[in-house]
Amino acid sequence: MGRATALGAVLLSLLATPAHAAHAPSPVPERAPERAAALPAAAPDPVALRAALRSALANGAPGALARVDDNGKAHRLAEGLADRGTKRAITAEDRFRIGSVTKTFTTVVLLQLVDEGVLGLDDPVVKHLPGALPNKKITVRHLLGNRSGLYDYTNTLFARTVSGFEAVRNKVFTHRQLLDLSLAKAATGSPGGAYAYSNTNFVVAGMLIEKLTGTSTGAAYRERIITPLKLADTFYVHPETALPGRHSKGYLTSDDSGTSLVDATRQTASWAQSAGAIISSARDLNTFFSALLRGELTSAARLTQMRRWTTVNSTQGYGLGLRRRDLSCGVSVYGHTGAVQGYYTYSFASGDGKRSLTSFANASNNAAVLNTLPRTLEAAFCGTEATARTAAPAEREDIAPDVVRR
Repeated sequence: MGRATALGAVLLSLLATPAHAAHAPSPVPERAPERAAALPAAAPDPVALRAALRSALANGAPGALARVDDNGKAHRLAEGLADRGTKRAITAEDRFRIGSVTKTFTTVVLLQLVDEGVLGLDDPVVKHLPGALPNKKITVRHLLGNRSGLYDYTNTLFARTVSGFEAVRNKVFTHRQLLDLSLAKAATGSPGGAYAYSNTNFVVAGMLIEKLTGTSTGAAYRERIITPLKLADTFYVHPETALPGRHSKGYLTSDDSGTSLVDATRQTASWAQSAGAIISSARDLNTFFSALLRGELTSAARLTQMRRWTTVNSTQGYGLGLRRRDLSCGVSVYGHTGAVQGYYTYSFASGDGKRSLTSFANASNNAAVLNTLPRTLEAAFCGTEATARTAAPAEREDIAPDVVRR
């Protein structure tokens, strides 16, 4: 179903008044306040953008890239290597694993199903997946907002970074197996409670997609997002291990200092699936987030729901599968971050979708590299109006978010 022409179906579903519309909304914790929607007058600052990429290299990333799309004008920058073995330079056109940016794709598919009247945001998950969860109060909204209380199974899989990765590099999981890893641990909170990032939420979201569409998660992405937006560099190849076409290799840093980087490029990414297994490019991700924020992928009502924020920290909020970042120049941008072994991605757009940025470094388990990427947001959206922050919250990986690294 083409999203640009989906409003007719949305209207019909609204007129039909499906049963789920009668459910009272879940309580929402205190919302993080929205910042100004308009961009400052300053254009993107390519000098500051390149400096951020070079800082990523100085802190251990073999390569880094960024692309800004600004009202039809593209800024492309790249520094360093895509492949340490062949010494091939990275380019802004390279494909890469996008990690948890996948979560926004997953969310869009489910919100399209809400628009079509197939399910409701406040439906209990067990209504559609009987017996899947012991807590029958967990709703679809709780999953997409990271407010279900489900334990994040990646904390178990990757308590040790390299050995954990090598144990699953070629393994193929079912969604149910990943969920069972989560359910083997106690819940971390109550449904509808505080925000707590958990990959488990989006594994269950993938189960819902497959149950409700009768097709695979990858097919749903392709039919509903990839093909309509003509995303030529975006793939869901799980459980295949190779990235198609020209791509950057990914390098995983060990927990033990002084050891070599691990080439993590080839993996099933089966531990992530609907929480983090998509492959894409900076161009395609900018296209995706611009289209989303312009209202081309869901109804206006669903986009409004995506942008109901709960507080993450002093500069961030989380909606439904969507992050909000508050920048130093007084504006907010919207998108998601991603981490999968060997790859860090930041992909965000302005509230009107007119300016978008994707930045990427082919490293992971490296806090110093991770903390350089927010500087690309400042350079792209604040330009010369960006100001230094002395107490910005430290970035956290989307993999094993509760494991303390040295």
